[in-house]
Amino acid sequence: MLIKTKRLTLEPLSVRHFESTKVYSTDPENTRMMCFLPCDSVEEVLDYLKKCDIQWSANAPEYLDAALILDGEHIGAVSIEILEDGSIGELGWIIRKNYWGKGYAVEGAEAFIGYFKERFGITHYIAHCDADNTASIRVMEKLGMDLKDRYYGRKNRNSENICYECLYELFV
Repeated sequence: MLIKTKRLTLEPLSVRHFESTKVYSTDPENTRMMCFLPCDSVEEVLDYLKKCDIQWSANAPEYLDAALILDGEHIGAVSIEILEDGSIGELGWIIRKNYWGKGYAVEGAEAFIGYFKERFGITHYIAHCDADNTASIRVMEKLGMDLKDRYYGRKNRNSENICYECLYELFV
């Protein structure tokens, strides 16, 4: 899999992206509003990337992560977890903080949605974010997603607080 957009190349996220993934996935500031990050150790980063390699090799993957490459540099990732009976894709993204606000998450997610629609026939997508994460909310809105629910009970890994979460949905 190799997807080219106007500015980005998407390729399977794998162990070869270890050093660059470690930069954003272990950074508390970069991951402060995420449920499953920051990674606590380099071993955790490497274990996840090994799982990504296995998923890309699977006939029926549970999720796929794509590295976002800008001018040869790995700047983040987009992911889709395949839910239910394979009819819903749950979107996720992370961008290195020095690349925030430039539209890379939207561009990468749009390309990955197109890939999943073509390869798996998935036309229904959801995404969640911390209700205070205005950047991710803007990404979801630019993707054409609609707010479906806002509820209390989100626990971000980097915080002891319980907060509100937003659920967005898209049909393509």
